[in-house]
Amino acid sequence: MAGREYVLRADLSTGTISRERVPERWRRRFLGGKGLGARYLYEELDAGTDPLGPENLLAFCIGPLSGYLPGETRYAAVTKSPLTGGFLDSYAGGAFAGRLAGSLDDCLALLVTGEADQPVRIVIEDGDGRIEPAETWGEDTVSTAEAYPDSGVACIGPAGERGVAYATIASDAGDHHAGRGGAGAVMGAKRLKAVIVRNDTPETPPELADLRERYEREYAEGDTGRWQAAGETLESIDFANEVGALATEGWQRDQFEAADDIGIEAATEAAVGREHPDREVPGGFEIETDEGTSVPRGATPMTLGAGLGVEEFDAVAALGGLCDRLGIDVISAGNAVAWAIRAAEAGRIDCDLSFGDADGARALIEAIATGGDGPCEAGVAETLADGVDAATESYGTDDAIPTVKSMELPAYDPRAAVGMALAYATSDRGGCHRRARPIEWEAFAEDADPSRRVAAVIVAQNTRSALWSFVADDFAGEPLWDDFGAEWFDALGYDYEAADLRRVGERVWTLVRLFNAREGFDRASDELPAAFTDPIPDGPAEGARIDPEGFEALLDAYYAARSWNRDGLPTRETLERLDLDDIDTEAPAGNASETAPRTETDDDD
Repeated sequence: MAGREYVLRADLSTGTISRERVPERWRRRFLGGKGLGARYLYEELDAGTDPLGPENLLAFCIGPLSGYLPGETRYAAVTKSPLTGGFLDSYAGGAFAGRLAGSLDDCLALLVTGEADQPVRIVIEDGDGRIEPAETWGEDTVSTAEAYPDSGVACIGPAGERGVAYATIASDAGDHHAGRGGAGAVMGAKRLKAVIVRNDTPETPPELADLRERYEREYAEGDTGRWQAAGETLESIDFANEVGALATEGWQRDQFEAADDIGIEAATEAAVGREHPDREVPGGFEIETDEGTSVPRGATPMTLGAGLGVEEFDAVAALGGLCDRLGIDVISAGNAVAWAIRAAEAGRIDCDLSFGDADGARALIEAIATGGDGPCEAGVAETLADGVDAATESYGTDDAIPTVKSMELPAYDPRAAVGMALAYATSDRGGCHRRARPIEWEAFAEDADPSRRVAAVIVAQNTRSALWSFVADDFAGEPLWDDFGAEWFDALGYDYEAADLRRVGERVWTLVRLFNAREGFDRASDELPAAFTDPIPDGPAEGARIDPEGFEALLDAYYAARSWNRDGLPTRETLERLDLDDIDTEAPAGNASETAPRTETDDDD
């Protein structure tokens, strides 16, 4: 295969950077992005590796089509998560991602291992790199980016430096984040403050110019492009509220009376501009706050607004801007604050905080990210820095704030769409709505039978795993779904059929399942919080609940459709079909030694 064939490897313990050729078999089967990052992670990490230890690998990955595809160029941050203890892939777009693609040149990734003895930054230019001292340790994400005005910057803020388990990697002065699961904490543990890239986004090759123009037009003129142009992802709160799936005030209700005050109309009125005003799909809304200019995404009003009962758009945008500067995930941070409020209401902790109190929420988020106690008794903020599950275990509260695989859920209540429950439970990185979003159609479907739910979730998971190996913009990549980008690969001289690329998605999803199995994840990890068996109290989805027996049957159907066994582990036949039979599945962790056994159920499938 031509094109990008190498990786840069930075060993922070020795202070060295080297170039390595990626095995051709790996490039063929995993492409780049999520797939290649997962393959390196599986190969190089022992089971039980400490996510915050020097042995953990942090990969900044692009793909063979990075910089060429329509929409924003994106990169994948791949590592072992300090929040979940399992696989983590997190994505960010914007100028940094484009410049990373240009700066890596003929490389597909920057692989970072080891631990520096002092804060450092990595500078990448012309396909090579160097490690330098970082003078901005202690600075927030905006100040750090401003220190390198002629470069692309991905960095951590105070949350990453302190090891908050859901710290982000921020780029473009906090406008974009590799947000969920704590990749920023891994950077902090390695004392890596920033990755600096010097080159521009690569120019589109002449052979791709017409193709890119056509795909950009199809994207802009399609339903998703028009939806994004109108409101970006901020319209998500209006949608969730309309169908009665908007988790409100710590998951106690599913509609927010003030949704209109913090939704798309409020953002439109408050906006001072759009991210990309010269494009047909102009990107997010730029909002001036006390924290500076912020670009709130849909999760901001959903989790920091409705989730905390905050009714003023300016206050919600300011909370989002605060998270951006601190380098902390808005979904996990919002759920952490909601946990503290509900725990205080139940008398479990002493915390001067209530729903609707934006100032109190701000104080607790700052305490989690930078230290101190904020409005709560000593120790609460420090414990919440490890996630809601850690706080629940420490203080003996129930699972009122839901998690899956220890990752806090976004504000879509799955009781309003059972397919969303399956998507959450089987997500490879924990409670995540980005792997599959069946709620988009299921909320309006008159008949959503189990087989349709299972098929929709699997198709979305596989397809996005392929697109994230390219790496494609989540939304702009939708026109690629028909042939999985085969037309693009053909234009660059790659020998791929659509079926080959479709299989890449399933192969990558299965490899990640093997990684998580090696860490002890199995069927029990694909469970939902018991609170979801309680009915939604009111609203359009009133009375909806997750039936435990029905959900177990749905999970059985999902495993069968993937040709996994009843414990949710890939069978030998599945590994052979996906060309994964050379993967060592015998590592001594959890159920790893029993991965892919032969059972009667397998033969029946």
